[in-house]
Amino acid sequence: MPDRKDSDSRKLLLRLREILAAPGGGQDRLDRITHHIADSMGTQVCSIYLFRDPETLELCATEGLKSAAVHKTRLRLGEGLVGRVARSGRYVNTADAPSEPGFRFMPETGEEVYSSFLGVPIQRVGEKLGVLVVQSRDVRRFSDDEVYGLEVVAMVLAEMVELGAFLGSTDGMPAQHRFPIMLRGGIAQEGVAEGRVWLHEPRVVVTNPVGEDPLKEKARLNEAVAMLRVTVDTMLAATDMGSGDSAEVMETYRLFAHSRSWLRRMEEAIDLGLSAEAAVEKEQSQARARLESAADPYLRDRLHDLDDLSNRLLRILTGQGGDTGAEMPDNPILVARNIGPADLLDYGRKLRGVVLEEGSVGSHATVVARALAIPLVIHAERITSEALNGDPILVDGDMGIVHLRPEETVANAFRDKMAMQAEAQKRYAGLRDLPATATCGTTIQLYMNAGLMADLPSLESSGAEGVGLFRTELQFLARTRVPRRGELAALYAKVLENAQNKPVMFRTLDIGSDKVLPYMKPQDEPNPAMGWRAIRVGLDKRGVLRMQLQALIRASVGRPLHVMFPFITEMYEFEEAHRLLMEQFAREQRLGHDVPTDLRVGAMLETPSLAFAPKKFFEMCDFISVGGNDLKQFFFAADRENERVRRRYDSLNTSFIALLEQILQRCSDARVPVSFCGEDAGRPIEAVTFAALGFRRLSMRPASIGPVKHLIRRVDLNELKRVIDDARDIGETNLRRPVTDWLARQS
Repeated sequence: MPDRKDSDSRKLLLRLREILAAPGGGQDRLDRITHHIADSMGTQVCSIYLFRDPETLELCATEGLKSAAVHKTRLRLGEGLVGRVARSGRYVNTADAPSEPGFRFMPETGEEVYSSFLGVPIQRVGEKLGVLVVQSRDVRRFSDDEVYGLEVVAMVLAEMVELGAFLGSTDGMPAQHRFPIMLRGGIAQEGVAEGRVWLHEPRVVVTNPVGEDPLKEKARLNEAVAMLRVTVDTMLAATDMGSGDSAEVMETYRLFAHSRSWLRRMEEAIDLGLSAEAAVEKEQSQARARLESAADPYLRDRLHDLDDLSNRLLRILTGQGGDTGAEMPDNPILVARNIGPADLLDYGRKLRGVVLEEGSVGSHATVVARALAIPLVIHAERITSEALNGDPILVDGDMGIVHLRPEETVANAFRDKMAMQAEAQKRYAGLRDLPATATCGTTIQLYMNAGLMADLPSLESSGAEGVGLFRTELQFLARTRVPRRGELAALYAKVLENAQNKPVMFRTLDIGSDKVLPYMKPQDEPNPAMGWRAIRVGLDKRGVLRMQLQALIRASVGRPLHVMFPFITEMYEFEEAHRLLMEQFAREQRLGHDVPTDLRVGAMLETPSLAFAPKKFFEMCDFISVGGNDLKQFFFAADRENERVRRRYDSLNTSFIALLEQILQRCSDARVPVSFCGEDAGRPIEAVTFAALGFRRLSMRPASIGPVKHLIRRVDLNELKRVIDDARDIGETNLRRPVTDWLARQS
């Protein structure tokens, strides 16, 4: 590759920089750029196509084709050779364009006299911005050096597009990142919100795509790569990955960072005139284009590694950290690839919603979003590359839909939905102090789920009768070390104080599966949801469980204490956990410490196996809470983190209903109170069905209490039970339709 300072490529890039700095409108810049590129490469034609909308390319400037075609000629994504380049993100180089498969002749351009064609994508880290084309009359393929040189030029054009260098043309080319986009994701927390984008990790902005001194730029690059390698080596050395798939993935990450070919390709781009930052982005963009089309899913998954390394390298080169100096907008909606619980808690209630490119329905970030009562959409692909700080955004957590830069008609319809929901909440607020008593006289106790101090004000505002589930793991997840016993005791005491004598069911530490503590060695498990988690961790790491139980006892002095153990699958697990609790209770008494006025010990029933436990188990429990989320996934063998299967299975399936009835009967026989806790408890149709079956306590997120109470107060549960029984008698396998039809007929 040429490395002379006065190389043709470098001269061209310097010209482009001059054009960018010179006064003039966007169209004038485009016209001058195409002229200089054609002149530099010795071609008769140079054309720039930019996206008019996500599916349409428009000829925005040309040297050599008919000027009347500018802003008139348009191509759909994938149409013709230009559309092929745009779709694939790969160049097309042919000596005889008309003979190429998919060639589309555009007579208005006058291109019929040109044979050779070279088109390269104008793209930036996965963002497809347009296509740069050169054509000539002679029949020849362009050399590898010419291809590479044009790709370097396209990289600079991409940065110029991002910086808005071509805005203000008389034909009104829209700014990049101005298109309205709708993204479909997964529902993790229901609710709707309108606001402005706040990027958790803002993209690095490259303001100097052209480098004047290649030796200086390569020195900067090598220094930054050396720093990156030290950082990666230190990070991985501090993480004991053991062996297996996780260790292999981490070693691949290390190999990428130390790859000589990766560094060499970036140095070659610098030789042709790019700055160190632009060279990193060029290699990142081309690597994405290669790996996104790979058939091997393992290779496609390595995109995250390359993106992460490139972004780290760019931050070193530019000095741009997470804090760019931008001010958080009003009504911020957080957009991120993923986020941990500590970071999300730092934002707190300032956020109106969260949109994640990754995430999972059971992750600790989801738990925090629920605690903050803000909508969360996960698996929103491309959101971090499409969104810019301050962009208007609508989040529909009920449907798992995100509208980025919405059109006014969409925004108005969305606001109507928000207004209807707000009106409904006002009606529900009027029920706050009324009991959830059905027309048949049966009263259902409605409890709320919580995990943060910030949840506790919802006890009063929602009308909840207590906390049916307090998740204690959030205090562990949000720290970089194991919390001390005194810290936990103070926190739990504050929870009880704020509950104002309403009962609080403390669930002991439920970690493992998707909830891995920052200071806990990750477990290489093929199916973590069914692995080393919850009470299994507690019984194996008894020091932590004892410490937590001591904290709960000390926090509850002078008050009742309710403790429940998660993920009990066999009676002996409950016996062991119960024994540990009673040992700590007796120890506090021996030490002369005050103890709770009353101690109630329960279990979470989250696996079908526990429904068949010996009668003694049910008699040992002071209360049982059915953990509906886990129970359903294990009953149907449908991973609730897997979007392809989790929505196939319904809580109103008659087989699952039969299991719930068996649990109710066994609890009734043992005279032990039982509640249903989980997402389904907060869905009105499911909630009234469970109440009709015999559940007298339901625990849900605070925002669901109003809608559930509203429906319960309108129905006769005895009559609904007859509807359920009749449906099963005639062979219905799912109760949703008969229950919904019956509810629709109620006044």
